[in-house]
Formats: sequence, C-alpha cells, structure tokens
Amino acid sequence: MAAGGRRKSGRILILLALVLVLVLALAAFFLRDQLLPQSTVTEVLATPTPRQDLVNIVVIAQPVSRGTILTEAMLATIAYPQRELVAGLFFTNMDEVIGAQVKFDLEQGVPLTRSMITDAKEGSYAAFEIPRGMVAISIPIDELTSLSYGLQPRDHINIIGTIQLVDLDTDFQTRLPNYTASVISPGPTDCNECAGDSLSAIISTGGAGSTQGRTELDPVFQQPVYVIPSEAQRPRMVSQTIVQDAIVLWVGDFPETGQLTTAAAHPTPTPLPEGQAPVEGQAVQAAPLPTRITLIVTPQDAVTLRYMLLSEADLALVLRGAGDTDRVATEAVTLQFIMDQYNFPYPAKLPYGLDNVTSITDLLAPAPLP
Repeated sequence: MAAGGRRKSGRILILLALVLVLVLALAAFFLRDQLLPQSTVTEVLATPTPRQDLVNIVVIAQPVSRGTILTEAMLATIAYPQRELVAGLFFTNMDEVIGAQVKFDLEQGVPLTRSMITDAKEGSYAAFEIPRGMVAISIPIDELTSLSYGLQPRDHINIIGTIQLVDLDTDFQTRLPNYTASVISPGPTDCNECAGDSLSAIISTGGAGSTQGRTELDPVFQQPVYVIPSEAQRPRMVSQTIVQDAIVLWVGDFPETGQLTTAAAHPTPTPLPEGQAPVEGQAVQAAPLPTRITLIVTPQDAVTLRYMLLSEADLALVLRGAGDTDRVATEAVTLQFIMDQYNFPYPAKLPYGLDNVTSITDLLAPAPLP
C-alpha cells in the first residue's frame, strides 16, 4: 500500500511539472517581445544608379596667354553631364574654336566659353583690354607728368588738370586791356553821291602807349591821371582733379606686332655692335623714353581730356595705390585757396628787403650739363 501511494504521488508531481513547463513555454511565446531585446533587421536594397548621359566639352589643354591663336594641340575635351549643360555656354565641337583668338590669360583645364575668344581677324590686341563702356585715348607725357616714367600698364591713376584764365572782351573775344585809337575824319571829298564823310580809326602807337587804361585821382595833386598797365595781363591759374581711376593701357608707342606683352613694355637697351668695346665713360645706348601714354577712361573723360589737350592745359598723372579704386571729391586749388587753406599771411610792405633776390624760376631751372 505504501509503495502504491508513493508511485501515485510521483506521477502527480510529473504531471504538475509538465503542466508548469507547458505554461512557461506558452508565457514565453506570448511575452517574447517584452522579455527579449528586439533585433532590427535592416534589409539593404541595392539602389540602381541612374544612367547619366555625358557630352564632351572643349577645355584648354595648356596655359595660354591673351591674344594666342588656338590650335588643336592647345585643346582637349572632357566629359560633362548633359543634363547640367547650359545651351550655348560651352563648346562641344573643337573645330569651332580652332583658329580663334583668346581674349584673356587662361589656365589649363578651363572650359572655353564664347566670351573668352574672338575671331582672330577682328580688332586689335589692345581692344581686349578695354572693358565694355570704356574707351582708350593717348596723351603726351614727360618726366614730370608721368611720375618720372614710372607708370606701367594696368596701373590706376588720377589726372590733375591746370588751366590759366584771362579776362576777355566779350564782344571782341580778345584779351584785355584793349588798345585805344584816334578817330579822324578824312575831310571833304569830291564825291557828290557820298552820303557823308566816313570815319577811320588809327591806333596811336600800337604798343603800350595805346593800351586802354583807367582814370584815377592823384591823392597828392588832387588831379586825375590816366593809368595804363605796366605789363600784359597775368593769367590766373586753377588746378583740379579732372579724371579719377583711369587705367594705363600702354606706355609709349604700341609694338609693331600689336601684342601687349611684358617684354614689349620694357624694351631692352640697344647693345654695341659685336666686337666693339665700350669707350670709357660711354654707356650703352638706352631705349628711347616714351613721349605718350594710352589710358582707359570713360567716354566723358575722353572728351574732357581732348578739350584740355587742345586748350594746351597742363596735365599731371598721379599714381594710385594697388587695389585703390575709390573716388574722392577734391577742391579746386587757386591762389586764394592756398592762402586760406594753409594760412599764408599777406606780406606787409616793409621799408627794407633782401638783397640779391633770385627768382623762383631761376631756382627751379635745371643746372647746365658740364
């Protein structure tokens, strides 16, 4: 009996254990998302690369300088996405650019556009340097007006103009003072048809004696006197900046080839003939100094410069700093401006003075060569 009871209780325990295992298995199945960490499996899908249609565009295969005539050896082609190609921007046919002339210095690999080249048979090299809306004009220079010949192409400059003004007779448009003349009658004539006697004017002397003066009252004798000028009218000088931020295109005469290169801008001195030794104290013949300069200015500035040249005004070129393109308003300079601006006093008329006074003109005159 005891053995049978033990076997029965053992079977009960086994059944309970099986039920418990079954319950735990079911619970684990239904609670698997909460009990176990969720593993995310990302499915990598291969995205197909869209096909790009390419087109060949023309590029510079080697560095070229301004004015170069393009040949096939200077050109190459590279692939370019057709969907990003702007119509008419780049060249796709090399034959379209062979024989054309380059307007600017270009580096290797630069794609060619229509604004970079021109027909080699049209225009000059100098025209490539002139921006749209600007013009070039030449003016004479010397060692003082050209910064001691220190100006070079692409320098930025200002121009100071100085004019001399005189008083004119508004009717005659001649310099004052006028000449005086005696008006006389030729006397009676035998002409019965003449309406009357004619008058004629004869200049008294044609010199200082006939210069028109004015009447003044002498303070000592209390009598009027007729005063005439002791010399011709002195012109009144005024200076002002007339052109700002002009660009030097070229100094001197343009080279015969027309190419504006660095070598052409700095001509080398003329050497002595081969086998001839220089004489002691004799230098090699230097390159001739320039007598004119060509500037890039606005059309209005060109008209102004032409008028100043025909008026024989004095023009001085002043160099601007590198990168300085600002415009500054300046005041016209006259004798009165200098006296007021720099506090020049009016000298008193003293009963004494300096002996052996040398004129300023003699002081500024160059010393004679030995």
